[in-house]
Amino acid sequence: MPTTTDSITTADGTCPVTLHTPEGSDFAGPWPGIVMYPDAGGARQTFREMGDQLAAYGFAVLVPDVYYRDGDWAPFEMASVFSDENERKRLFSMISKVTPDIMAADAKAFFDYLSARPEVTGEAYGTTGYCMGGRTSLVVAGRVPERVAAAMSFHGGGLAADDPGSPHLLADQMKAAVYVGGAENDASFTPEAAETLDKALTAADVEHTIEWYAAGHGFAVPDNGPYDKAAAKRHWDAMESFFGTHLG
Repeated sequence: MPTTTDSITTADGTCPVTLHTPEGSDFAGPWPGIVMYPDAGGARQTFREMGDQLAAYGFAVLVPDVYYRDGDWAPFEMASVFSDENERKRLFSMISKVTPDIMAADAKAFFDYLSARPEVTGEAYGTTGYCMGGRTSLVVAGRVPERVAAAMSFHGGGLAADDPGSPHLLADQMKAAVYVGGAENDASFTPEAAETLDKALTAADVEHTIEWYAAGHGFAVPDNGPYDKAAAKRHWDAMESFFGTHLG
């Protein structure tokens, strides 16, 4: 897929991004825009490939480096990052800097960038994400509601947590349709958390779907240990359908 490597100026610096667009005559641009938020491992080759795959369904997909405040940071080895104490500490230090305020501020810059691109149509976009990116996707839908028409989360954690920054507390601000794909036996998103999230979205009259995938946390990302081919295929089908319906 055609890929543009670029950077976006934010209030805190310069965020590297890649923009992925469809190839071939089956899809005539411009296309609806989607921001794809990476998991805790950050933007890397796996997510550039995932951006290509989502673009193939007829979308312009932006993959941002959400850790840009850490400068030219060294990539993580996803197979060992959680078992290597030093790398685990480095990872969680970087994660802690991506607060809900940061998520919202960066998202506004990302959406402004998309609105200025000739490849992109519309003023309201899609968001999707994995692990911490799944949480970011829903936080952005609640913090920047006028710019998000459809928000998806896959094996996202902390979606209905005892935390003032929890996405479920933003349900009454959301204007987007919401889809959550949870991993079974995932301590970061339990059936109890799903029930809390469902009740909040229902009370706020937010169109939403919460589904369970028979796979572990990380099932949709190819370089994660728990990657599950069947669950990943189901998640791609869900994105094609959901964004096709809500973004046009």
